Amino acid sequence: MARILAIDYGKKRTGIAVSDPLQIIATGLTTIDSHELIPFLKKYFETELVELIIIGMPLNLDDTNTHGTEPAKKAIERIKKAFPLMPIKEVDERYTSKMAKHAMIEMGMKKKDRQVKGNVDVIAATIMLQEYMGGS
Repeated sequence: MARILAIDYGKKRTGIAVSDPLQIIATGLTTIDSHELIPFLKKYFETELVELIIIGMPLNLDDTNTHGTEPAKKAIERIKKAFPLMPIKEVDERYTSKMAKHAMIEMGMKKKDRQVKGNVDVIAATIMLQEYMGGS
């Protein structure tokens, strides 16, 4: 089997998580500058077999767009253009950042480390992927 890659896309930073090849465990991979997403994916796909990308779609509680919805949609367009054969699935990411912050507290992460926004992004991507694999 191949991996599933999860993207928590933001205007400045993007959190990335991946599954193991058996698609049982979600692991935070990294946080990158968002403008480096396509080059990062190209390099990653050279060494790892990925069968699906999931990307968080930011929406308000009433399903209206947020400030992050349009950038996420544009990121999807860029990914589709660069990797036309790669399936992409949008997933709800409404509570992932809040859950990531709570998880960091539960893990005993120091306040200084919790304030590093990249940590939130990669944990949010991991939570998205865990939820996707648990529900698919």
